[in-house]
Amino acid sequence: MDSIASKKRFRRLIPLAFITYSLAYLDRANYGFGVAGGMGEELNITTGVSSFLASLFFLGYFFFQVPGAHYAEKHSAKKLIFWSLILWGGLATATGMATHVGWLYPIRFLLGVVESAVMPAMLVFLSHWFLKEERSRANTFLILGNPATVLWMSVLSGYLLNSFSWRWMFILEGIPAVLWAFIWLKLVNDRPKNASWLSNKEKKDIENEFNKEQSALKPVKNYREAFKSKAVILLSLQYFAWSIGVYGFVMWLPSIIKNASNMDIVSTGWLSSVPYVVAVIGMLVLSHYSDKTLNRKIFVWTSLLIGSIAFFASYLIGSSNFWLSYSLLVIAGGAMYAPYGPFFAIIPEILPRNVAGGAMALINSMGALGSFVGSYIVGYLNGVTGGPSASFIFMASALFVSVLLTMAVKAPAANETKKRMKVASQ
Repeated sequence: MDSIASKKRFRRLIPLAFITYSLAYLDRANYGFGVAGGMGEELNITTGVSSFLASLFFLGYFFFQVPGAHYAEKHSAKKLIFWSLILWGGLATATGMATHVGWLYPIRFLLGVVESAVMPAMLVFLSHWFLKEERSRANTFLILGNPATVLWMSVLSGYLLNSFSWRWMFILEGIPAVLWAFIWLKLVNDRPKNASWLSNKEKKDIENEFNKEQSALKPVKNYREAFKSKAVILLSLQYFAWSIGVYGFVMWLPSIIKNASNMDIVSTGWLSSVPYVVAVIGMLVLSHYSDKTLNRKIFVWTSLLIGSIAFFASYLIGSSNFWLSYSLLVIAGGAMYAPYGPFFAIIPEILPRNVAGGAMALINSMGALGSFVGSYIVGYLNGVTGGPSASFIFMASALFVSVLLTMAVKAPAANETKKRMKVASQ
């Protein structure tokens, strides 16, 4: 593949994918700041209701993953994401207009429903544009929208809450998604063959490379056959356990820090952003070496094991040393995020294109269930016990289970992958 064409695709598409997923993550993760910044008191939201509202998003997020991936593969990821941007931006803004806690139930659930199509649609979209040796980096730059957004959102939300109110935080942070929808529609093409910014030769070369990749994979008839495969089942369970740790952490980190340190909301915002700096660095490093070696599994399970150990160590320290415990949370947060790129590169390397998108959607939907469990139970444990120690053990255990499940997946070894690619090119 021509390196110039590869750089052209990265420069054109990765910033668009990154910004889109960043906006999606902004409008789902700022709930924790809203609760810590006065929404809970004004709307009389109890600890139990707050935990349920945080997790309700993921219940909605669970239902439409596979239909979203199917539509993106068979029709258009571009159009699906356009309408999702408009709808989730509107729902996020509506959160700031709620005058009673009852309004938050349908808003949080529908926000999850609308955003459920985004991740699988984006993964399908990138799989149409980037080859095996590029895929982990492409996925990473997409998912970097997650920790990078929480990083700047943590600081921005703190200032908006301090300068205005939780209402204006939600309203102002929801508007950009609606505006961005029209930029996305203008600049994106579903497949290389539709892109006017590629030459005919570049389009042909890309298509030939994709055909070589597909010919090296064992045919799979339909979703039913794909979903029954051992690898898909194990990865679904793995992502469920992994997501318990990630979203228990994301949704409740601001509250954990604020309660443990008694700092103001701006300082809490700054401290909440640090784990995501580590996450961004880790994701870039792991995706680079994963694509270089074409090894995926080892980068996933070792990183998650570090996260599990860090949570357990933070539990052992407890409240006796805030800064040491906080430093371990920084390590845990960075380690949990680092292997996303290699993880989502596994499925397109073991399943053909006609079912890979649906399989990734199924795995992501199980992650949504894990996110529901994690965000609810972590919030519940924090409220019942009066501190985060029990939730640290819970998240550490979930991550350790995900390590074991990752190791059990039979994915192509790096030398086998390279051999397949060589045979296919002959």
